[in-house]
Amino acid sequence: MSTPPAGFWAQAAADPDRVVLTAPDGERWSAGRLHTAANQLVHGLRAAGLQRGDAFAVVLPNGPEFFAAYLAASQAGFYLVPVNHHFVGPEIGWIVADSGAKVLVAHERFAAAARHAADEAGLPDSHRYAVAPGGTVEGFRPYPELLAGQPGTPPADRELGWVMNYTSGTTGRPRGIRRPLPGRRPEDAYLGGFLGIFGITPHGDDVHLVCSPLYHTAVLQFAGASLHIGHPLVLMDKWTPEEMLRLIDRHRCTHTHMVPTQFHRLLALPEETRARYDVSSMRHAVHGAAPCPDHVKRAMIDWWGPSVEEYYAASEGGGAFATAEDWLKKPGTVGRAWPISELAIFDDDGERLPPGELGTVYLKMNTGGFAYHKDEAKTAKNRIGDFFTVGDLGLLDEEGYLFLRDRKIDMIISGGVNIYPAEIEAALLAHPAVADAAVFGIPHDDWGEAVKAVVEPAPGEEPGPDLAAALLDHCADRLAGYKRPRSVDFITEMPRDPNGKLYKRRLREPYWEGHDRPL
Repeated sequence: MSTPPAGFWAQAAADPDRVVLTAPDGERWSAGRLHTAANQLVHGLRAAGLQRGDAFAVVLPNGPEFFAAYLAASQAGFYLVPVNHHFVGPEIGWIVADSGAKVLVAHERFAAAARHAADEAGLPDSHRYAVAPGGTVEGFRPYPELLAGQPGTPPADRELGWVMNYTSGTTGRPRGIRRPLPGRRPEDAYLGGFLGIFGITPHGDDVHLVCSPLYHTAVLQFAGASLHIGHPLVLMDKWTPEEMLRLIDRHRCTHTHMVPTQFHRLLALPEETRARYDVSSMRHAVHGAAPCPDHVKRAMIDWWGPSVEEYYAASEGGGAFATAEDWLKKPGTVGRAWPISELAIFDDDGERLPPGELGTVYLKMNTGGFAYHKDEAKTAKNRIGDFFTVGDLGLLDEEGYLFLRDRKIDMIISGGVNIYPAEIEAALLAHPAVADAAVFGIPHDDWGEAVKAVVEPAPGEEPGPDLAAALLDHCADRLAGYKRPRSVDFITEMPRDPNGKLYKRRLREPYWEGHDRPL
């Protein structure tokens, strides 16, 4: 098959009838239809008063409206602010107000929280729109009104805009990552080039599966880049392991972005269920966002082959990438620096460390910088020259491969010894009775901190003293004494977002009430 023209807009003009998106309900969208929707949205937003450099926010599930917003922002010089739809009203309100969003588009499923947010941010009723297949939503204008009467032709003064993601906020208020507008045409940016880092190129038979929420930086970046190099998108709304296998088989999906939690739950499926679906079409199952236990990674490579690839990155920019071959050669690595990025390890005094020395991981993006919106102090903090850090600990080997240990904030110091929870969590996840696990330090009068494990039991497992004892015995066979959990508590469901990021702070805080450990 021939390679599509570079960039979605050129493809839509060249072949408007080509299917570029399959929605979660199975509806198929052509390039021309999506292009028209995006153009109408630009005209509608401009009619609502948005100008170059202005922001608009969306609280949407995975669907065509999300991509219309993405394409509208990226060709009109706007900032698209995707909001985590699991947030409650005050959390959404903070982002809407802080970003200066002039329009809010929300789905009816999230209308209550979005309405609270819009009220809190002082957004006028005329600038709130609801995507509501089930009818109208109180406090919002119907989304079709934003597009009604607007032309489907490309807007004038087309200019590249950006996505303005907000950091996860696990250690405080989320902050928007705002990059300066480059003043270029959208086509000049070639927004799909990012995928070349991972060996994903414009082949005619590739299909990208979106299996995590698009509000996540990497998920939208992978999906948007795939769209721009001509790869049709298949969208999932609510992820389940068997449905993912069904979609890979049905649509012959070739690449996707995943997190280790999804691997763990795929591997927990019965063997007969796994064998029911053909996943041989997969070429790139790129995972990141959280540590992947070695036994999980090996099991996925045994099942899916060399398509299982890993990256380490930050929303702020920069990262590393490891193929399956890299990882098998150097188990535990998250790879070497991207061609457009640099990695370095610094100590607490700001001195660059040599290979093999453990310190704080710093990244640098060679294609441009960033600033945290309205937060000069945070922008300047945790930087050394052009390098920045998100607080991870790790080391580089002689060949430049990065090995992570943990987040600095999650490190446990017990009796003066540094203990890294990720290693203990991996040991717990190797037990068949464990569906998910988190490890952190809790107060101890003598040692400062003691190792606490919180476990989500696998289906059918009974939480209680017997299971706790079995898990402690399991750890005793795999971990040095000082690393072993001193106690195990159980939880019905681990507080993770759908991208696999664990809100460990929520677990840790109750144990530290009345104590002064920084959280």
